[in-house]
Amino acid sequence: MIQSDLDLFGSQPQSLASQVMLLPGFALPEVEVLLDALRPVLRAAPFRHMQTPGGLHMAVALSNCGSLGWVSDARGYRYSPLDPLSGKPWPALPEVLLTLAARAASQAGFEGFVPDACLVNHYLPGTRLSLHQDRNEQDFSQPIVSISLGLPAVFLLGGMQRSDRPQHVPLSHGDVMVWGGEDRLRFHGVLPIKPGKHERMGERRINLTLRKAG
Repeated sequence: MIQSDLDLFGSQPQSLASQVMLLPGFALPEVEVLLDALRPVLRAAPFRHMQTPGGLHMAVALSNCGSLGWVSDARGYRYSPLDPLSGKPWPALPEVLLTLAARAASQAGFEGFVPDACLVNHYLPGTRLSLHQDRNEQDFSQPIVSISLGLPAVFLLGGMQRSDRPQHVPLSHGDVMVWGGEDRLRFHGVLPIKPGKHERMGERRINLTLRKAG
């Protein structure tokens, strides 16, 4: 049984490290507006499984919105202003995402956050994301804001070395995580999504990760 959204309202922010904060249910009041804003984004730039530099296809499907989008192919990992499928600019960042990201970042102590990229990841049951660092951005002084929708997940919050033992952080629909500052380059990932059916999102998890990439 998936936890009811209402159970999350009023939950207190949780400090997971010096500059890592979990904001339980923070996005819930904006979920319907957010989902409405995502529909035209995903029509213009549908989910796809990008190729890794090693020639494999990623298990997690993804899309982007903003002036820059994260892409991967034989040339490596990078940000591009153009969607490689359409050759057109990525869809604009919806205002609701800009506002929500700025509010969440401020709550975590990062004022004035203005993202220019949003990576949209689509997980199905069994899909995982291995430990990695977000190193393709130009300015590591800016935080990362991550919004969870749909099926619950267990986020792996590691240290500065891949070998550091990660914390296991449960994430539910509407939760927002923010990390930056001295914790900006922590390794992180997601354990395999467990089978289930969210009452609003069905058998999937969508994660929105907002960054200042350029």
